[in-house]
Amino acid sequence: MGHVAAVMGPSSARNTVVLAHGVSAVAPGLLWMHESRAIVAADVHFAYEDAIGGALPAWSTADITAVLVHVAKRLNAREILLLGDVIHSTRMSQGAARVVRDALAALRAAATLTIVAGNHEGKTRGVSILGETIELAELDGWLLLHGDRAPSAAALSAVKGAIIGHLHPSLPLAGRAASPAFLAAPRFIAAPALTPYSNGLNVLSDACLQALRQYDIASRHDVRVIAATGNLLYPFGTLSNLARVL
Repeated sequence: MGHVAAVMGPSSARNTVVLAHGVSAVAPGLLWMHESRAIVAADVHFAYEDAIGGALPAWSTADITAVLVHVAKRLNAREILLLGDVIHSTRMSQGAARVVRDALAALRAAATLTIVAGNHEGKTRGVSILGETIELAELDGWLLLHGDRAPSAAALSAVKGAIIGHLHPSLPLAGRAASPAFLAAPRFIAAPALTPYSNGLNVLSDACLQALRQYDIASRHDVRVIAATGNLLYPFGTLSNLARVL
């Protein structure tokens, strides 16, 4: 865990951490909805390599798909829910489109696949590649949405809370390195991005706190941080404790 662990050791590492009743974080960065037996993955950004024009094979798509299929089989999941930004761009080569469609077929073979659209799906919602998408879902009493737009107060009041992606929350390590991280408050959970390409939003930054205020979170005291690295999760306590130490 680098510099952060050296300064403030996390509680014991594990591969599952309970975030709320019936909702757990699972390594390497997924959510597990116990009642629905659903895996939730945020911001996979399939075909990223093609979208940035680097003439690279879409290796991350295959790797992420393999992780999702493996965890789905291990947990005997009934559903895989992708929480927006499933593709990095709606414009991609025919080869990349085939790779993405093959990845989605593999996920559908493992479990029922539900796709929530994110901002990277654009106005078309990625229909030519992804097929049918939805704007939000409700599982086990929670509202699941991408998070680029906050839900209404009325929508939030009718559920246990909101589960979002979009923020790509990350915990800074030594140098420019960062670890993906979960954020968890009593009525709010933000899942880390599963793409390997984005360090995302520094959880210690004022910009992060500003984003959380859309979900009625006014204080860092209310938010727990769980870093996700490889096959282990590292609970670091609250944002306020972490910010004070660092």
